[in-house]
Amino acid sequence: MNPRVWILSIGLALMGLGCSTFDRDWDATNTNTGIEGRWVGRWHSDHNQHNDVLRCLITRKEGNIYSTRFHAKYKLLGFLPISFGYGLDMTVIEGNGQYQFQGQADLGKLAGGLYKYAGSGTNDQLQFNYRSPKDHGTFNLQRQKEGE
Repeated sequence: MNPRVWILSIGLALMGLGCSTFDRDWDATNTNTGIEGRWVGRWHSDHNQHNDVLRCLITRKEGNIYSTRFHAKYKLLGFLPISFGYGLDMTVIEGNGQYQFQGQADLGKLAGGLYKYAGSGTNDQLQFNYRSPKDHGTFNLQRQKEGE
């Protein structure tokens, strides 16, 4: 078997496993209080205008540190749909139902390197701005409604 095909096959299998773990955790999450819980929306790259569906799970780790897991859709070559997920810890400051947050994640050289995130929101919507050496854009998320 061609080594490139083998590596691509392993990569696709691992992405599928990550997706199933995220989906299982998504289905098991029943917390939707404060900033914690399930969020849905879209991501948009201001660099190349790519955009697609985005889901996010947020859980409190300790104090004002929250674990944030994203699962995004992307069209490779403009037509081949793929999914990918990653996580980051973010620091959240809350006051009067308003949230300010920031964090960063190194997605590796192939995915653009170090991404820095900052944003704000309420119990019903969140907006993230992200920036990396090769990309920048936004995530706009709304609270996942019960039964969806």
